[in-house]
Amino acid sequence: MSIGLTPKQEHFIQTKLQTGKYNSVEEVLEIALQLLDEYDRAESEWAKEVGEKIDAAIAISEHTAPIDGETFVNQILDRFEQQRQAER
Repeated sequence: MSIGLTPKQEHFIQTKLQTGKYNSVEEVLEIALQLLDEYDRAESEWAKEVGEKIDAAIAISEHTAPIDGETFVNQILDRFEQQRQAER
């Protein structure tokens, strides 16, 4: 495979090589690709966890009487205040 790099990308890689921490362009790219893979997996896991939390909240809301927005916000503010008081 052959890839093209922008001048900015080439400069970035050359800067990394000049530090002496990396031995080759291939090493820099391998690490970059590993980090991209880790980022993608973490993002996927985060999306899965958020989806599960949303599903759980929906399930709970189906068994809870509805409340208006002002009451909801006031309850949250009360919980924050109680936590703040407990921390003192």
